Amino acid sequence: MDIFFGGYPVHFHKADDHKMFRLVTSQLIESGACRQVDIIKAFGVSKSSVIRSQNILRDSGSEGFFKPRAVRTVGGKVFTPEVLAQAQSLLNEHYTRSEIAEKLDVKHDTLRKAINDGRLEESKQDSFAATTKSFRNTEDAKAAEGLGTACTRVEDRVESIFGSGDGAVTHFEPCLDVPKGGVLCALPALLENGLLHGAESMLGEVGGYYRTLHILLLLAFMSLCRIKTIEKLRGHAPGEFGNLLGLDRIPEVRCLRKKLDQLSIDDSAKQWSAYLSKYWMEANPTAAGTLYIDGHVRVYHGGKTKLPKKFVSRERLCLRGMCDYWVNDATGNPFFVVEKAVDPGMLQT
Repeated sequence: MDIFFGGYPVHFHKADDHKMFRLVTSQLIESGACRQVDIIKAFGVSKSSVIRSQNILRDSGSEGFFKPRAVRTVGGKVFTPEVLAQAQSLLNEHYTRSEIAEKLDVKHDTLRKAINDGRLEESKQDSFAATTKSFRNTEDAKAAEGLGTACTRVEDRVESIFGSGDGAVTHFEPCLDVPKGGVLCALPALLENGLLHGAESMLGEVGGYYRTLHILLLLAFMSLCRIKTIEKLRGHAPGEFGNLLGLDRIPEVRCLRKKLDQLSIDDSAKQWSAYLSKYWMEANPTAAGTLYIDGHVRVYHGGKTKLPKKFVSRERLCLRGMCDYWVNDATGNPFFVVEKAVDPGMLQT
């Protein structure tokens, strides 16, 4: 760019050299050779730009146009080394940005800038991201081409088939939208009441992928979910129900029946039930002083025998069936159940 004054060239520079242009035009104005309005009209620059150039020339001289721009040093006033260490620790624990900003009492935008300029490093969360129901259903359908629907733990299942493994390992993963996931809140209460107490030693041996722990937890969750029969499990996604047990899926109905037969061999289930009744009574002897008896009618629809008629409150009818008498303590713990016809009398039986 060539600059002429009164027909005489006074300066020339590259067209994209804006610093030199601002220096020369400011010198022309300061020397009285032209006015600000002349520069504005001739070159189409803004008035504020011309004024800023003049101020730089007056304050710093010609060197002021070529000084590097002052950039705020890394760190700032908010993110001190101590605060940065706390923020990085929270990021490593996979807290969200909003949660970290709230905990440290800083602005969300300040935290974002610290992450963008490299002062903070956001942890990779791919392996910790919670899976959605649609994603899991897709993966379960792909597994159907191999060992079966939702059989995603191929190595563990192959080891169980050849008898080299100790069964499935309970492993929970972050999941979203798990149907009936609220039953996990009842798990501590189930264990406190002795759901697994003495089960491994008194029940029959169960081999393969599913162990005694998995079968008993599945039956307990079925009861909490109001699933009254094993066949009704077919109406529930096996992979989604398996998430409640920390497995890839629950056993198929035929497999579950086989496992139950193995657990109850030689009346071991009845022996375990009697053991639990004794365990509950000894755990709280004062509660066993008062017993509550609750009768439940099992309606019989067959024709091989004529059972006495019982009044069924839910049907408001007298129907043939057996009455099971559940004996509980004052807190509702079931001590035992009488599964027989009480003909001689309740007390005598």
